[in-house]
Amino acid sequence: MNNDILDSKVNAEDYDNNIRPESLDEYVGQEELKDNIRVFIQAALMRKESLDHVLLYGPPGLGKTTMAHIIANELGTNLRTASGPSIEKSGDLAAVLSTLEPGDVLFIDEIHRMPKYIEEILYPAMEDFELDIVVGAEGNSRSIKIDLPPFTLVGATTRAGDISSPLRDRFGIVSKLNYYSDEELFEIVKRTSRILNMPINDDAAMEIARRSRKTPRIANRLFKRVRDFALVNNLDKIDKDIALSSLEKLKVDKDGLDQIDIEYLEGLILKFNGGPVGVETIATSIGEEVTTVEDVVEPFLLQQGFIKRTPRGRVATDKSYEHLHIDKK
Repeated sequence: MNNDILDSKVNAEDYDNNIRPESLDEYVGQEELKDNIRVFIQAALMRKESLDHVLLYGPPGLGKTTMAHIIANELGTNLRTASGPSIEKSGDLAAVLSTLEPGDVLFIDEIHRMPKYIEEILYPAMEDFELDIVVGAEGNSRSIKIDLPPFTLVGATTRAGDISSPLRDRFGIVSKLNYYSDEELFEIVKRTSRILNMPINDDAAMEIARRSRKTPRIANRLFKRVRDFALVNNLDKIDKDIALSSLEKLKVDKDGLDQIDIEYLEGLILKFNGGPVGVETIATSIGEEVTTVEDVVEPFLLQQGFIKRTPRGRVATDKSYEHLHIDKK
């Protein structure tokens, strides 16, 4: 592999890790979750036991992965990571679990996308810290039992409803991450500006916060892009003028709606008379994957009151017509 490519990947990882908070005290927002997790971690440490398994759910970008890192840091243990879609065979799961040391945290992102038969193998690992797997070809197979050290599984999902009840019931701690307030996102933008050594005034930080769809990941992404415009314009500080002009070029409007959101709403209103219409039909009409529409686009539009879900499909609200300056027929 080209060393320049390798170095750039390493630097990108370091870059993202630099802005990721490492403790509960540094983590902005989700106050109720933080308070509870702090108690559960302290109690586990006092008992000298591993923390109960944790399931975190909520829309993308709200800090589920970051919380997993923090849990491991607060426990003083290692964090091992995997993703649900990547665990396809029992051997994949065994390879992940066999690397764990006592007290380690195993983070599985998109845990709802694990195959059901993998879930069934995971049950005894979660409950009894034992792994039962079948090896060998059909007719010449045998079962192997592997003892595992006590560990904490942290599962993350954007679709809690897709997780089977038996798997969900094995998590001792189940918590939902909620959308952030503009004030919390303001603090996140200010913190990121300090870490990345690019000052930003309060008006500009609040402008970015308001347009970040209540989501920290988007707030950080918008800050980085606005910073790029500021640097190219030879500015050593981000002010409201450069923030506004940059966000306009990025096609992020005053309510945080981007180009895909606008295409969604325009399609719903202009092509389907405001609905009701099914999500598959809308996704096809704007050339997006159904999962992208359901997991990324719709949650914010629903939360902000631009659309409604009905038994017959999605419906545009009066707010959508007003936002797009379209007269309702």
